[in-house]
Amino acid sequence: MSSETLHVPREKLRPETLNLHYAITSLMEEFEAVDWYRQRADDCDDKSLKEILLHNAREELEHAAMILEWIRRNDADAAKQMKKYLFTKADILKVEEEAKE
Repeated sequence: MSSETLHVPREKLRPETLNLHYAITSLMEEFEAVDWYRQRADDCDDKSLKEILLHNAREELEHAAMILEWIRRNDADAAKQMKKYLFTKADILKVEEEAKE
């Protein structure tokens, strides 16, 4: 079970750290599922199955977005970075350069 891959003994971790670990692991799994569904859809020669696979990929993106929002609400450092980079039209690397100045 991937959510059990801890680098520190469980009893040494705060509940907040464990919850964030669960969220991050789940986010990784959701994006992995999106990737798998899209690859299968690209490789599929049946139109109906392709539509189902792409539908499933979109569902996984919905799940990922919900987890990402939970992380934003529960991790101030993540929220700060998301506020800086997400939903902007500026060049991403320029945003980073300006933040360093």
